Amino acid sequence: MRWERLFDDLEGQLEAASAAELAGEVAERTRIEVARLGIADRLMAWVGEPVALDVLGGAAIAGRLERAAEQWVLLREGLLPALVPLRAVVAVSGLGITAAGERSAVLRRLSLASVLRAVARDRSPVRIELVDGRSITGTVDAVGADHLDLAEHPADEPRRPAAVRRVLTLPFPAVAVLRPVAGSSSLLD
Repeated sequence: MRWERLFDDLEGQLEAASAAELAGEVAERTRIEVARLGIADRLMAWVGEPVALDVLGGAAIAGRLERAAEQWVLLREGLLPALVPLRAVVAVSGLGITAAGERSAVLRRLSLASVLRAVARDRSPVRIELVDGRSITGTVDAVGADHLDLAEHPADEPRRPAAVRRVLTLPFPAVAVLRPVAGSSSLLD
């Protein structure tokens, strides 16, 4: 009887040590996988879910994450979409720990410049919130590799030479959020 208890006790200790080892290995593998994730991977996996972003310049945007790529995200904030360059994001809340799979390979390569060129082709007026907190409205005229040209004009007027106050060249790092002007039809919608 004593021998049986001794062997049962040894067997229990061995099972407990094996379970603890497996749990430690799983935890370590999880830490390694999480360490490999970029914020873009996590955002791509969270498309369709609600998130809140704090961006440079003090803006806070909460809404449903519609699209995400390596350099940008598109949130639906009420009726209006908001295009946010990832380098302007200060904090994200509501984000899960999962990562995107291969289904996001095309979006992963779609650069901020590519999206902004589509906005320029659309010719709809936009409001750009800058990282310093200022906001300007106008039409994106052209997009370079690391900047855009914005013809600044009143939001309720079309881009006509008489309405253009000035043309600004904005380096991408200056842009915190780009939104279509309320009431305009936009490619981002």
